[in-house]
Amino acid sequence: MEETIEKVEEVAEEVKETKEATETKENTKRAPRNNKKDNNKRQPRAKQPKLYEEDVISIGRVTKVTKGGRHFRFSAVVVVGDKKGKVGLGTGKANEVPDAIKKAVQAATKNVIKVAVVDERTIPHEAIGVAGASKVMLKPAAKGTGVKAGGPVRSVLEMAGIKDILSKSQGSNTKINMAYATLEALKSQKTIEEVARLRGKKVEEIR
Repeated sequence: MEETIEKVEEVAEEVKETKEATETKENTKRAPRNNKKDNNKRQPRAKQPKLYEEDVISIGRVTKVTKGGRHFRFSAVVVVGDKKGKVGLGTGKANEVPDAIKKAVQAATKNVIKVAVVDERTIPHEAIGVAGASKVMLKPAAKGTGVKAGGPVRSVLEMAGIKDILSKSQGSNTKINMAYATLEALKSQKTIEEVARLRGKKVEEIR
């Protein structure tokens, strides 16, 4: 009888030790779960401000006819700028309008150019831009004149930060071509300092 009692006590101790070991393992496993919950409670990242403002010039629907039927997509033309001399133009296509605009904005941001602006309001000299069958003439204006332009020409000029200017469009009035023609005219602008450097003269000599 004494031997059986001793065996029972030994078995009970072994069971107790195994329970304690399993409990410690479970506690160690449960610990990282609490860390995951803490990670999920982290605050979301703050949204970064946009570098450029954007303006949608046109949105069109593109139809592709196949054996299976007609497939409709959307195309967008967007101009971006900081209204401080930087402007860009881009196009995008997608199955939905928001996606097309997003692609156009990304393309325009990659093609941003620096425009020469005098007194933070007008262009240095007269210029003509051509794109396709569209032709746009830009002419500097006196202070207080405003932006004398309409449609896509006005959108590009405003995004570039030009406040006083005269414009005239000739030929085709396709929106995308007029926008690109305006951009070409702005690209050709040169300040008096740049002209003096190219000619190897001083600014006072040119004036």
